[in-house]
Amino acid sequence: MIIVTGALGFIGSVLVGALNKKGYKNLILVDDFSKENKFQNLENKSFSKKIERDIFQNWLNNTNEKIDFVIHIGARTDTTEFDVEIFNKLNLNFTKDLWVSCSKKNIPLIYASSAATYGGGEWGYEDNHEVIYKLKPLNPYGESKNDFDKWALQQKLTPPFWSGLKFFNVYGPNEYHKGRMASVIFHAFNQINKTGGMKLFRSHNTAFKDGEQLRDFVYVKDVVNVIIWLMEKKPQSALFNLGTGKARSFLDLAKNTFIALGKPENISFIDTPEDIREKYQYFTQANMNKLISAGYNQKFYSLEQGIDDYVKYYLLNNKNY
Repeated sequence: MIIVTGALGFIGSVLVGALNKKGYKNLILVDDFSKENKFQNLENKSFSKKIERDIFQNWLNNTNEKIDFVIHIGARTDTTEFDVEIFNKLNLNFTKDLWVSCSKKNIPLIYASSAATYGGGEWGYEDNHEVIYKLKPLNPYGESKNDFDKWALQQKLTPPFWSGLKFFNVYGPNEYHKGRMASVIFHAFNQINKTGGMKLFRSHNTAFKDGEQLRDFVYVKDVVNVIIWLMEKKPQSALFNLGTGKARSFLDLAKNTFIALGKPENISFIDTPEDIREKYQYFTQANMNKLISAGYNQKFYSLEQGIDDYVKYYLLNNKNY
């Protein structure tokens, strides 16, 4: 039996679908199931039961069912939220409790960390454990993820296998409910269809021209492939970056969305909103050597391939994964 937390959400629901395709149907899904706007993410998915997030830890501690693996994707992911207590409750403390339960019950655990832990990139984007203590995230979300990574590395009592995954800029199907936090590709698709054009954030950093801010955009299908590989292979326990290893510009992203839609390119620029301007990452790029050295050799979608697949097979058809 496999537990997936955050199962109603973007990455969690795609993971459930990918597990189903590989024959895993005996799944326990954990989330806040009062969020009806996310229900379509579970359409045509197979699972054994649903457990509300608020009672899950108690259930896990008291159940006699055999749990083979826990994949903890659930989190508060809003980078514009500045209420630290929300992140302490839903990200830091919830994950600590889950780690302790998995350790005591000898259950392997994969959990979602984030590239937001790297902050402005002063220490680079290498997932070695020594640098974790030096990182200075730019917002409470990133801090909550880095605080847990630091805590996990200090624990003597651990799950039999564990992995924390530093997700970079994930995009793909099932993110329609994320609002402002949805990927730029999702927003580009909707904006182009509505107005015929795409507005990108202007650069407020003299080292980058408008639209040439660089991010490591990774397709959600690659993300769930890595998660399932780690679950099945269980290499050495560690933190792992999860990006493509290749930074691309927002201009590349916008241009390829126009191409996938078969529409003429029409890109303009607007100021970056004041509330995120000082906390804005201008460059991220995952160093993927550790995951590759652990044995992962599947090829990642390029930005062109990912956008084409996402737009043509999901967004244009209003389909979920």
